[in-house]
Amino acid sequence: MGSAQKYELPFKLNNPKLLHNLSFVHGEWKKSKSGKMFEVVDPGTGKAWTECPTNDASDVDDAVQSSHKCFEGYRKISPRQRAQMLFKWDSLIRENREDIATILVYETGKPRAEAYGEIDYSTGFTWWFAGEAERIQGSVFTPALPDRRVFTIKQPLGVAAALVPWNFPIAMILRKAGAALAAGCTMIVKPSPETPITVLTLAYLADKAGFPKGALNVLTTDLDKTPELSEALSRHDLVKKVSFTGSTRVGKLVAKICSDNLKKVTLELGGNCPVLIFDDANIDQAMGQIFALKYRHAGQACITANRIYVQSGIFEKFLERWNAETKKIVVGHGAEKETTMGPVTTARGIEKALALVEDAKKKGAKVHMGGNKVSKNGGYFFEPTVITGVTADMDIAKEEIFAPVCTFLKFETEEEVVKAANDTSMGLASYCFTKNVDRLWRLFENLEAGMIGLNTGNSSAAESPFGGIKQSGYGKESGKDVAVAEYLITKTGTFTLEEQA
Repeated sequence: MGSAQKYELPFKLNNPKLLHNLSFVHGEWKKSKSGKMFEVVDPGTGKAWTECPTNDASDVDDAVQSSHKCFEGYRKISPRQRAQMLFKWDSLIRENREDIATILVYETGKPRAEAYGEIDYSTGFTWWFAGEAERIQGSVFTPALPDRRVFTIKQPLGVAAALVPWNFPIAMILRKAGAALAAGCTMIVKPSPETPITVLTLAYLADKAGFPKGALNVLTTDLDKTPELSEALSRHDLVKKVSFTGSTRVGKLVAKICSDNLKKVTLELGGNCPVLIFDDANIDQAMGQIFALKYRHAGQACITANRIYVQSGIFEKFLERWNAETKKIVVGHGAEKETTMGPVTTARGIEKALALVEDAKKKGAKVHMGGNKVSKNGGYFFEPTVITGVTADMDIAKEEIFAPVCTFLKFETEEEVVKAANDTSMGLASYCFTKNVDRLWRLFENLEAGMIGLNTGNSSAAESPFGGIKQSGYGKESGKDVAVAEYLITKTGTFTLEEQA
């Protein structure tokens, strides 16, 4: 940890060797060519506790050349060997669960219980993709012409770049890198400026798991240099695939850049996700599922509940229950045992939440509780907030909130609420709660989203395809066959057979 003397580390690790603050390229810890550094801040205090290299476009070629050189050998490794390395990586992450959770708390701000939850959820990907490595298969068949045989083989694309956000840094890396490494690709990760240390820890453990040098490189940078570094990675001729998770606005820019060379792209973008709760729903079930979904990581998840529609017959009862549970939330630093909701991760998140609440109030919404910043130890805390009377013209109804702000809307009929739920440019996830099986199936088919929770809140898992439609992106991450396929090409061979009797 090169900056240990400059900063006071706010925690201790059982395994101090995990902690690295320099970029990781070809098995070595590297500074940027400029020598510039940026600070990593604890969202719970607003204080910096380490610094990382500010890489820019000039640092990209070395990392890409490293990954390409590695790819030339790694692509020839047997699927069994790749699976074994993924299993070892998975094992090392689990062994260091306590320390990784600590780093996660001080980078993202999420409570320790949620940090454990992210690690346990994320290692599902390393475990799953270790199995997927040996399930990659081609085909052979007889076409229309009887003297011919057609073969298909699956081959890895090459070097992939992952541009990842800060809200679930472990899950994002293991979901993307797990699929890429299983397929036989190598990967360069550009972590968010808020959460580079978590990602560098994972790279260190991947190296210890036996992945060859260059298989997983990490280039850190600050917010100002993020566009430059990301564009340089996306435009490099040896980078054959880009996987981006983030806002729809930036996702469109990434897609435009990659279109210049027809580069393969996977985009997991914003979510303005609706929840539909009908009169016949099990209120306890809906409360338990959606409350946890909404307030997880202070509302900072792409698949969180953004708009909660409740049918008129149970609206008041459900709102009363929700408000009562919300009052029990304990806001505080993620390292404090009593904390049930931590800060938002960035100061920008506070500013956006305040602006959305103020706009809603001006246009007639009612704030039942919260709506304000919490002044506590210099951290980025925001009150759990409940709002009703939301209308379509309010910014809070149209934008991804990414804060602990809950909006409730009353509806009367299924037709009405489906129309309202689909009235958005995004289509990542939707959720519905009803005990009418016919209605459940209609909603599954009629809600415009890539993932539908049927009497279920968060349904993301390694076994399930993850991805949206509309302006929430394209491509799939996780799930059988589809996720690994994002990193493969299908090559066709046609053979003519002579003297076939």
